[in-house]
Amino acid sequence: MPADTSPASTPPQSTSRRDVVVTGLAGAVAMAVAMGLGRFYFTPILPAMMSGVPMGPAEAGYIASANYLGYLLGAVLAAYGWAEGIERRVALSGLLATSLLLIAMSLTTDIVLFSAIRFFAGIASAFVMIFASSLVLSYGLARGRTAVQSFHFGGVGTGISISAILFAAVMMWGGDWRAAWIAGGLAALVGLAFAAFVLPGNVSRTGPAQKEPPLVWTRPLVLLTVAYGLFGFGYIVTATFLIAIVREAGGSSNTEALAWLVTGIAAAPSVALWGLFARRFGLIATFITGCLVEAAGVAASVLLPLPFGPMVGGALLGLTFVMITAFGLQVGRKYAESSPRRAFAMMTAAFGVGQIVGPLVAGNLAHLTGNYVLGSLSAVLALVLAAALVVPLRRG
Repeated sequence: MPADTSPASTPPQSTSRRDVVVTGLAGAVAMAVAMGLGRFYFTPILPAMMSGVPMGPAEAGYIASANYLGYLLGAVLAAYGWAEGIERRVALSGLLATSLLLIAMSLTTDIVLFSAIRFFAGIASAFVMIFASSLVLSYGLARGRTAVQSFHFGGVGTGISISAILFAAVMMWGGDWRAAWIAGGLAALVGLAFAAFVLPGNVSRTGPAQKEPPLVWTRPLVLLTVAYGLFGFGYIVTATFLIAIVREAGGSSNTEALAWLVTGIAAAPSVALWGLFARRFGLIATFITGCLVEAAGVAASVLLPLPFGPMVGGALLGLTFVMITAFGLQVGRKYAESSPRRAFAMMTAAFGVGQIVGPLVAGNLAHLTGNYVLGSLSAVLALVLAAALVVPLRRG
């Protein structure tokens, strides 16, 4: 998620409503390309790849985990300060790399090469996530325009929706999984062109840069970081295998596309909607509730019959995962004292480990059992544990 941008101690800068909308849209497009296409386009294409390459769920899990390993490495590399002053250039380079790597997926059938391509795509998406977010969110914070955040994060859900529609269109025109990857890469290039025109030129500074002291590991911060890692494990199983779950259960191609489209539509306004809940009940209660709602969706995806299970699972996944990711980091700021960037890095690392382990566990369990039930129920357990770990923080 975005790099830390501390609130301004100086008066907010003035700006027009149009500038706010344009900047928010720039962030949304960058997130749609990097996340909706760069990271999650793999989900609707996966069943077609499994039958066309061919490969099994274990191999699919390895490819997915390679992407999340790349994302983790990209997030760690981004934390070292080397991109100071060139954030825009790095973000646009990440978008270009995302486009080319999407197309590259159409050029091979080798599992090792698939994994390598997805690994580098993970690095690219992390760079876009962090540096585009630094540009866009700092713009909003410096001007007191919180609506920018909702626009920006809404791009994840919008990108997922676009990926569902794009894949369905390719299939309707008689294309295969290779054509779908090429179409995704071309769509990403269109997004890159838009972002290149309207993405802010620099991070909006609100005060002198200060070196953070070492992070103090208090009990609340430890509990939250572990919970954040469990959340990473819990959400990624359904986010990776939802469409494969539909196909394994005998669902039609229309059901596959609709389940992923529902996920994206639910994700697009999720940060804004849950923001209303958070203002009433607080961020910690929102984190707990989101994990439990998502757990219900993950369980529904494999326990309810078609078409209801995947639709409910996709809707509840979309409604929660972007919000928990963003709001969890906001809770981390509360317990990080004077080291919010260091806390962000450690929480992102925990989240990344969960994302890597999740597809490996679920993919191998599916290989052994012949379905995704046990892997999904392990994700449910992880989400319930994440919620339970954070409950004591409500009293803090």
